[in-house]
Amino acid sequence: MEEQLLNLTEELLTYNQLCLKYFQEVRETQKEQDFYQVVKPFADKVKSVKDEWQVMMKDWVEKKSPKHIHRNQIETISDHIERNSIQAFFPGTSKALFLNANRTIKYFLEEVIKEINH
Repeated sequence: MEEQLLNLTEELLTYNQLCLKYFQEVRETQKEQDFYQVVKPFADKVKSVKDEWQVMMKDWVEKKSPKHIHRNQIETISDHIERNSIQAFFPGTSKALFLNANRTIKYFLEEVIKEINH
């Protein structure tokens, strides 16, 4: 279970980096991406991984009781991941909110990886 959770966490970390890349590209070009051709397929892939990760994380936290990782954080991070996977493609997205969520996601996922490898 931990190996699969580690893989999903790393995959979400990669998606988080991609969200940042797409966000920066959209900010530079000021062009909204097509919702059905670009945004929805990407957001659906991210959501699929996030949903599986979220279930596994809740089980893992219950079994392992890590000191610095809690169920409510999993919910918050899941929301941030899903929101950023869509908002990355729109030039009107608040830069501060997007970047803060992106950093929070990155930090939390890295902490999960450390805790799993501990």
